Amino acid sequence: MAYIQHDSPFAKKKKSAARTERKEFRQERRANRKAEKGNAPSRKKSEKNYAEVKKGGGTGAAAGGGMTSKGVRKYRKDNPGSKLSTAVTTPPSELKPGSKAAKRRKSFCARSRSWKSERGKAARRKWNC
Repeated sequence: MAYIQHDSPFAKKKKSAARTERKEFRQERRANRKAEKGNAPSRKKSEKNYAEVKKGGGTGAAAGGGMTSKGVRKYRKDNPGSKLSTAVTTPPSELKPGSKAAKRRKSFCARSRSWKSERGKAARRKWNC
């Protein structure tokens, strides 16, 4: 049996007191997060920044999926220093092998190979993957 020092300034708090303290902390943190989220743009405002996914498919810009050039401009304005750029929609046959655009396209196609959703497939069509 361990020695218990009574009237210790470092005495353990009762479990119920610690529990209420944690609960208050969580509530405060949740309120802070909600306040921070209030600054984020709503989905309705950013809807027009994404190309609509077309059911018929198509290639290039007709494919839909991904951000529009307007959306990319808005994102770069909101996030200074961002290097986000629009999709490489030029057909691979017209791209110079080893060019910056060809490398970006090849990299994107490799990264997105496992995308199976409708939006993912549309983005891959847009990039001519």
